[in-house]
Amino acid sequence: MPGARHRRREPERRVMDHVVVVGASLAGVNAIEGLRDRGFTGEITLVGAERHLPYDRPPLSKEALSGGLDGERLALRPPQWYEEQGVTLRLGEPARALEPGPKRLWLDSGGQLDFDGLVVATGSSVRRFAHRLCGDPARLCQLRTLDDAQRLGDQLEPGRRLVVLGAGFIGLEVAATARTLGLDVTVIDVAASPLARVLGEAGAWFTDLHTTHGVDIRCGTSVDSIDPRSGGGVVVRSPGRATLEADLFLESVGAAPAVDWLSGSGLVLEDGVVCGSDLRTSHPDIVAAGDVARWHNDLFGESMRVEHWTNAVEQGRHAAGTLLGERESYRSIPYFWTDQFSAKARFVGRADAADDIVVERGEDSAVILFGRDGRLRGALCINAPRRLARCRIAIRDGMSWTEAAADLATCA
Repeated sequence: MPGARHRRREPERRVMDHVVVVGASLAGVNAIEGLRDRGFTGEITLVGAERHLPYDRPPLSKEALSGGLDGERLALRPPQWYEEQGVTLRLGEPARALEPGPKRLWLDSGGQLDFDGLVVATGSSVRRFAHRLCGDPARLCQLRTLDDAQRLGDQLEPGRRLVVLGAGFIGLEVAATARTLGLDVTVIDVAASPLARVLGEAGAWFTDLHTTHGVDIRCGTSVDSIDPRSGGGVVVRSPGRATLEADLFLESVGAAPAVDWLSGSGLVLEDGVVCGSDLRTSHPDIVAAGDVARWHNDLFGESMRVEHWTNAVEQGRHAAGTLLGERESYRSIPYFWTDQFSAKARFVGRADAADDIVVERGEDSAVILFGRDGRLRGALCINAPRRLARCRIAIRDGMSWTEAAADLATCA
């Protein structure tokens, strides 16, 4: 039929009566919203390990620590929203196991839920390293949940000494918050510079930022032992460095996808739940979204897992569409931000395995471009919001490295 090839292919709507969303997270909430926005009228059950309603996590290392935000103000949606959306809440009941064959989810409480469709949005959990070095692990702090933030925030008193193991996003943000509150802060990381896993050598910019504000940054070193100190706190020993006494010790060495409960489920797991480009897992009626999802990003031609806010929002909504029969690939340019002291850093794209890096420094700003295989792949813009949008478009359009570097020089 003439013109038939130009018709838009409508998705095959899948008949489902009950969708279970596992993970009271940002991705989980947006999956629910995506289902309802697409006209799904069936039952939705939200399963969450924590007793709290889903809440925003980025402020936990900043405003929440300084007492500026409580659980109610951090909530992603008010309590009535879940009632209006017809969502059954099963909070404080972690998922224990999944049986994809009969489509059954087992809860830690012993209960079970049968489903037609499932969204895996369990996010990530803190990695543990320092606990095995300490004779009294109860003296070590971590920061992943609202309860963690409340416990740590209560102890951030001026004049106290905080040691942070891990110069990643959370560790640096906590260090900046604590230093602003008047604590003495030391950050230790085995990598050569802060944020090395994400930014490589360009993370050295953050060493200068924190040092200027009085934070002791000790990169390229490790911790040999953490011993309880008489009267509270710990004694931290590093090879070849002076012993540190700390009132507080925060372990912040990264996060791992929360997939232990999926062991034996038959889903393909490899540093997350492995998905196709549309976020569907190896089971046709199960999708994944957020920190836990590893998918093939066609825009970059590689498999990736992204642990950032914007990705969780967009993937949650996209996964909902896929579950209902839509077939589009999830193609995105990763984006994240971090606020430390007066620096507002925004990053787009990818910096891993960059073979070209160019840096433009201003008085209180910086733009760092990352290239690979002759193309612009990523950009870090610090206190340079206008440049961020320009770089994002250039990455989307596949700008060559030569053009990108010339453009940066023109804008300098």
